[in-house]
Amino acid sequence: MAKDTFYTAVDIGTDKVTSVVARVGSEGELKVMGTGVVPSEGVQRGGIDNIGEVQASVRASLDEAQRYIGKAVVTGIYANVGGTHISCLNTRQKVENPDEIGDIKVRLLDRLLKGSFPEIPQGQEVLHVIPIGYHVDGMAGVRNPVGLFGSQVEVEAHVVLGDSTVLKNTVKAVETGKATVKSLVLQSLASAEATLTGDEREMGAVLVDIGAGTTDVIIYRQGNPWYSTIIPVGGFQMTKDLSVALHSSLHLAEGIKVKWGSVLPESVPFDEEVVIPASQGEPRNVISRRDLAEPLHARMVEILKMMLLKVRQAGLREMPNGGLVFTGGGAEIDGLAGLAHKMLGVPVRIAHPEGIYGLPVQLRKPAFSTAVGLLLWGIKHQGEAQPSFAGGNRSRRSNNSRRGGLGKKYDERQEVRVG
Repeated sequence: MAKDTFYTAVDIGTDKVTSVVARVGSEGELKVMGTGVVPSEGVQRGGIDNIGEVQASVRASLDEAQRYIGKAVVTGIYANVGGTHISCLNTRQKVENPDEIGDIKVRLLDRLLKGSFPEIPQGQEVLHVIPIGYHVDGMAGVRNPVGLFGSQVEVEAHVVLGDSTVLKNTVKAVETGKATVKSLVLQSLASAEATLTGDEREMGAVLVDIGAGTTDVIIYRQGNPWYSTIIPVGGFQMTKDLSVALHSSLHLAEGIKVKWGSVLPESVPFDEEVVIPASQGEPRNVISRRDLAEPLHARMVEILKMMLLKVRQAGLREMPNGGLVFTGGGAEIDGLAGLAHKMLGVPVRIAHPEGIYGLPVQLRKPAFSTAVGLLLWGIKHQGEAQPSFAGGNRSRRSNNSRRGGLGKKYDERQEVRVG
């Protein structure tokens, strides 16, 4: 009997650490074997500020997930990376085909992508190099030139960079016990795997992943990631605003935000009231739910304006036809879709992992998009060589994601059955 191959995702967030262990069934379905969700300690705005606390959170999350699979040992982990240290750029590189009368070989594209690596600034590492599209003898929009005849090939690639120290600390935080990191994956890329439809990718869409500490933004054009960035504001800032307005603890404010919060005050009935329990010496209080929504509305407007500024900085004068797709725990707040559509006038939807055969109901929430997306990323890219961030050699070139879309030799991917 063949030994099961397990895939493990570890999503390290500001408010929680989620671990999911899964395998691919005989018919290609995703079988989730165990899930562990614990409070996150030692993380601020996507960055690690106490490695010991993060290690303890990761270990507790993995232990909870692994107790469902008995004595099996899970080692190859796909972990998310976020935070304001992330930057991106798009590169172009051209190469002549040595076999002018022959077709384009995979090795030529491999050499082409290697040449597309930018100069890496001191203290940074390449996290992803993802082909956006190819030009063959001047013909644009070629997705996979392998097998075509051509004398000159050009590639445009999306390059994601991260701070070397942050990446190494992330690996160190995850590698507890016998666990090893298979790959680090940009958080927004992982969330996109679990939420964006094929049509949205093709038409172009902006995915906005609202976490507790940060908001991750990634723009897709013609099927591929084209721009990615991080906004240093998220759901936790909304909770703090509400805490100040209510003169309450953060814990109480978070509970009220989740249960009664809205970012669209005019959608709340005028006479609806919320009872605020006594807290921190403050007496029990009754407040209009519209008044409750005002600080949340103001902060979400700020996040949307910052997101729009990032889209403009990317070079887009208007939003893509696929519109806005929101995910992440912060996307679950009432009124978000209505507010975004009112401000920007584009199609808006709140997304969670779906269309994945075998996915448990408890993971079909926006808060788990990154964790599920990490699993899908790992399954799709299982045969690829991955970088190691344990060493300090700045000249080493990462090849994470380089091979995506380079033909059969580099695309032997196990399909995940979708419903």
